[in-house]
Amino acid sequence: MFTWQAQACGMTQRRAFHETRSLFEGDEAPVQPLPAGKLPSYIADHRKRLRARFLEGGAAAMPDYELLELVLFRSIPRRDVKPLAHALLAQFGDFNRVLSAPPERLAEVRGVGEAVITDLKIVEAAAHRMARARVLQRHVISSWDAILDYCHTTMAHRETEQFRVLFLDRKNVLIADEEQATGTVDHVPVYPREVAKRALELNASALILVHNHPSGDPSPSQADIDMTRQIQAAGDALGLTLHDHLIIGKSSELSFRAQGYL
Repeated sequence: MFTWQAQACGMTQRRAFHETRSLFEGDEAPVQPLPAGKLPSYIADHRKRLRARFLEGGAAAMPDYELLELVLFRSIPRRDVKPLAHALLAQFGDFNRVLSAPPERLAEVRGVGEAVITDLKIVEAAAHRMARARVLQRHVISSWDAILDYCHTTMAHRETEQFRVLFLDRKNVLIADEEQATGTVDHVPVYPREVAKRALELNASALILVHNHPSGDPSPSQADIDMTRQIQAAGDALGLTLHDHLIIGKSSELSFRAQGYL
């Protein structure tokens, strides 16, 4: 849900993600405490096999817990990390939610220290950077699937609402993507005047609003609908086109334009 101030103009959007698992259950290292000193051969061999399988088949060849183990190998070089991988997935649900979990929530899981949190956040940042590179300076219409992927990657698994604005030039090329506000689990403040001011600073001609629904349901509230119409009217007065408002849920997104709200 949005709150807003009747000022100059503004925007919002939402969407989500899903992962599949493959059947590779036979190569797990036994769950047991490790002795001090040299890493036991069964753990070293397990790590070697997982790395080889990843190099041969990529992420599609591995279930979530094994992909997470590969990340944890670097964070915790002297311990069997399979139990920790399972604990993280049990706590947060899937690989994407583990990466996007707030550091303070990650720290609540036994066995997670600064090294683990840092490495998980590095992987998350790399994923965001790569997804963003696929859409910036690209024509929005021809890159629409990439836009949706980017929004899902950056917003679908957040535990609080986030409001972003995608700024486009006269040729509908994405020139900037900026977070305007972060809120609570069901509310984010939106300031139309600030959105309009930033659009003018960037010499933008059009906007796409994006916000996420942490509940997972991308259905718009009446407040979302009212806010979008207020922003559209304000944009019209300033010569700014509102192309769409995307709401990002856990596994799907809703387009205001596709649903007839714009």
